[in-house]
Amino acid sequence: MITTDQALKAVTETLAAGHEKGLKPLSAIVLDAGGHPLAFLRTDGAAPGRYAIAHGKAYGAVMLGMTGTQQMKRAEQQAYFMDAANGVFGGQVVPVPGGILIRDADGKVIGALGVTGDTSDNDAEAGMAGLQAAGLTGEA
Repeated sequence: MITTDQALKAVTETLAAGHEKGLKPLSAIVLDAGGHPLAFLRTDGAAPGRYAIAHGKAYGAVMLGMTGTQQMKRAEQQAYFMDAANGVFGGQVVPVPGGILIRDADGKVIGALGVTGDTSDNDAEAGMAGLQAAGLTGEA
Protein backbone atom coordinates (compact mmCIF):
# COMPACT_ATOMS: atom_id res chain seq x y z
CA MET A 1 0.00 0.00 0.00
CA ILE A 2 1.16 3.52 -0.78
CA THR A 3 0.71 5.98 2.07
CA THR A 4 -0.47 9.53 1.53
CA ASP A 5 2.90 10.78 2.78
CA GLN A 6 4.74 8.62 0.22
CA ALA A 7 2.44 9.77 -2.57
CA LEU A 8 2.92 13.44 -1.67
CA LYS A 9 6.67 13.01 -1.41
CA ALA A 10 6.78 11.20 -4.77
CA VAL A 11 4.99 14.00 -6.65
CA THR A 12 6.92 16.71 -4.80
CA GLU A 13 10.28 15.09 -5.52
CA THR A 14 9.30 14.40 -9.15
CA LEU A 15 8.69 18.10 -9.69
CA ALA A 16 11.93 18.93 -7.88
CA ALA A 17 13.87 16.51 -10.10
CA GLY A 18 12.36 18.14 -13.17
CA HIS A 19 13.35 21.58 -11.91
CA GLU A 20 16.91 20.43 -11.16
CA LYS A 21 17.23 18.99 -14.67
CA GLY A 22 15.87 22.18 -16.26
CA LEU A 23 12.79 20.45 -17.67
CA LYS A 24 9.63 22.22 -18.76
CA PRO A 25 6.96 22.59 -16.03
CA LEU A 26 5.82 19.13 -14.91
CA SER A 27 2.64 17.69 -13.48
CA ALA A 28 2.63 14.43 -11.51
CA ILE A 29 -0.03 12.16 -10.01
CA VAL A 30 0.09 9.01 -7.91
CA LEU A 31 -2.77 6.51 -8.19
CA ASP A 32 -3.38 3.55 -5.90
CA ALA A 33 -3.77 -0.01 -7.20
CA GLY A 34 -7.44 0.64 -7.98
CA GLY A 35 -6.69 3.71 -10.10
CA HIS A 36 -7.79 6.25 -7.46
CA PRO A 37 -5.77 9.49 -7.03
CA LEU A 38 -3.67 9.78 -3.89
CA ALA A 39 -1.71 12.97 -4.73
CA PHE A 40 -1.34 15.45 -7.59
CA LEU A 41 0.90 18.49 -8.04
CA ARG A 42 1.81 20.69 -10.95
CA THR A 43 4.68 23.12 -11.29
CA ASP A 44 3.89 26.81 -11.70
CA GLY A 45 3.39 27.36 -15.42
CA ALA A 46 2.21 23.83 -16.20
CA ALA A 47 -0.78 23.77 -18.51
CA PRO A 48 -4.04 22.87 -16.71
CA GLY A 49 -4.76 20.06 -19.20
CA ARG A 50 -1.69 18.23 -17.95
CA TYR A 51 -3.73 16.73 -15.11
CA ALA A 52 -5.64 14.55 -17.59
CA ILE A 53 -2.45 13.50 -19.36
CA ALA A 54 -0.62 12.61 -16.12
CA HIS A 55 -3.70 10.73 -14.95
CA GLY A 56 -3.94 8.87 -18.28
CA LYS A 57 -0.32 7.79 -18.12
CA ALA A 58 -0.70 6.46 -14.56
CA TYR A 59 -4.16 4.99 -15.19
CA GLY A 60 -3.03 3.00 -18.20
CA ALA A 61 -0.06 1.68 -16.26
CA VAL A 62 -2.01 0.52 -13.22
CA MET A 63 -5.06 -0.81 -15.12
CA LEU A 64 -3.03 -2.76 -17.68
CA GLY A 65 -0.10 -3.65 -15.41
CA MET A 66 2.21 -2.27 -18.09
CA THR A 67 4.55 0.70 -17.99
CA GLY A 68 3.94 3.55 -20.40
CA THR A 69 7.01 2.42 -22.35
CA GLN A 70 5.56 -1.10 -22.64
CA GLN A 71 2.19 0.32 -23.68
CA MET A 72 3.79 2.43 -26.41
CA LYS A 73 5.61 -0.60 -27.81
CA ARG A 74 2.38 -2.59 -27.71
CA ALA A 75 0.55 0.24 -29.50
CA GLU A 76 3.22 0.26 -32.22
CA GLN A 77 3.03 -3.52 -32.65
CA GLN A 78 -0.69 -4.05 -32.05
CA ALA A 79 -2.55 -0.78 -32.37
CA TYR A 80 -5.87 -2.66 -32.30
CA PHE A 81 -5.14 -3.90 -28.76
CA MET A 82 -4.38 -0.45 -27.35
CA ASP A 83 -7.36 1.02 -29.22
CA ALA A 84 -9.61 -1.63 -27.68
CA ALA A 85 -8.12 -1.19 -24.20
CA ASN A 86 -8.53 2.57 -24.43
CA GLY A 87 -12.14 2.05 -25.46
CA VAL A 88 -12.75 -0.18 -22.45
CA PHE A 89 -11.30 2.51 -20.18
CA GLY A 90 -13.29 5.36 -21.69
CA GLY A 91 -10.36 6.91 -23.55
CA GLN A 92 -8.42 7.52 -20.32
CA VAL A 93 -5.22 5.66 -21.31
CA VAL A 94 -2.20 7.64 -22.54
CA PRO A 95 0.23 4.91 -23.73
CA VAL A 96 3.61 6.65 -23.63
CA PRO A 97 6.60 6.83 -21.26
CA GLY A 98 5.86 8.67 -18.04
CA GLY A 99 3.39 6.05 -16.83
CA ILE A 100 5.40 4.32 -14.11
CA LEU A 101 4.31 1.23 -12.19
CA ILE A 102 4.90 1.25 -8.44
CA ARG A 103 5.68 -2.17 -6.96
CA ASP A 104 6.03 -3.49 -3.42
CA ALA A 105 8.96 -5.58 -2.18
CA ASP A 106 7.32 -8.74 -3.58
CA GLY A 107 6.89 -7.17 -7.05
CA LYS A 108 3.12 -6.68 -6.73
CA VAL A 109 1.70 -3.55 -8.43
CA ILE A 110 0.52 -1.18 -5.69
CA GLY A 111 -0.08 1.89 -7.83
CA ALA A 112 1.33 4.10 -10.53
CA LEU A 113 2.90 7.51 -11.05
CA GLY A 114 2.04 9.59 -14.11
CA VAL A 115 4.31 12.45 -15.15
CA THR A 116 3.88 14.91 -18.02
CA GLY A 117 5.19 18.25 -19.21
CA ASP A 118 8.48 17.58 -21.00
CA THR A 119 9.43 14.79 -23.40
CA SER A 120 7.97 11.47 -22.32
CA ASP A 121 11.42 10.03 -21.62
CA ASN A 122 12.33 13.04 -19.45
CA ASP A 123 8.97 12.70 -17.66
CA ALA A 124 9.79 9.08 -16.84
CA GLU A 125 13.29 9.96 -15.63
CA ALA A 126 11.98 12.65 -13.27
CA GLY A 127 9.29 10.27 -12.01
CA MET A 128 11.78 7.53 -11.23
CA ALA A 129 13.84 10.03 -9.22
CA GLY A 130 10.72 11.12 -7.35
CA LEU A 131 9.75 7.56 -6.48
CA GLN A 132 13.24 6.73 -5.29
CA ALA A 133 13.23 9.80 -3.02
CA ALA A 134 9.89 8.63 -1.59
CA GLY A 135 11.24 5.16 -0.87
CA LEU A 136 9.08 3.53 -3.53
CA THR A 137 10.10 1.12 -6.28
CA GLY A 138 9.23 2.22 -9.79
CA GLU A 139 9.28 0.51 -13.15
CA ALA A 140 9.31 2.84 -16.14
